[in-house]
Amino acid sequence: MERAVAAAGGWAKVGAIAVGRGPGSFVGIRIGLATARGLAASTGLRATGVCTLDALGRGLSESSVAGTPRLAVLDASRGEVFAALYADSGERLLEPFVALPEVLVARLAELPAPPRAAGSGAVRFRDELASRGVEVPDDDDPVHRVAARHVCALAWTAGGEGGGALAPIYLRVPDAERWRERDDEPTSE
Repeated sequence: MERAVAAAGGWAKVGAIAVGRGPGSFVGIRIGLATARGLAASTGLRATGVCTLDALGRGLSESSVAGTPRLAVLDASRGEVFAALYADSGERLLEPFVALPEVLVARLAELPAPPRAAGSGAVRFRDELASRGVEVPDDDDPVHRVAARHVCALAWTAGGEGGGALAPIYLRVPDAERWRERDDEPTSE
């Protein structure tokens, strides 16, 4: 982080702090948000949170054909994906959700035209998406990575759902809660 600040010309040249709110790993999101809050408190800068899927969708807009919907898909582990669908304008057509790939594919079947998809989930579940005509760029295409410049651009305009909030976007119950529920279930002996 200090190298990035130095490259910008020092803290005096930094106008704001942008951070991804998720969805993503529980711990990663918490660390990112806590770091942004701490830096904002210590520097007096504004900290703004951005939905990670919004940033991925914004990157897709730079390489998509006009009129083609954009699908941001992140690998959510557990055989699931985090996904959101966007129009050319950046407007969300499907709010962020977590689902099994087959559920995502079923939702895509309801669309008038297949979208162009990017993200770690699009790479991992390429075959499932392609079965519905979804275009997924080559695995090494940079469109599959969440770019800091897209997070910053959205934060600067306070774009995305919840524009600016520093609240995490989880989309599913944390593992610890699931384990507690499992451990609290009565056993049949």
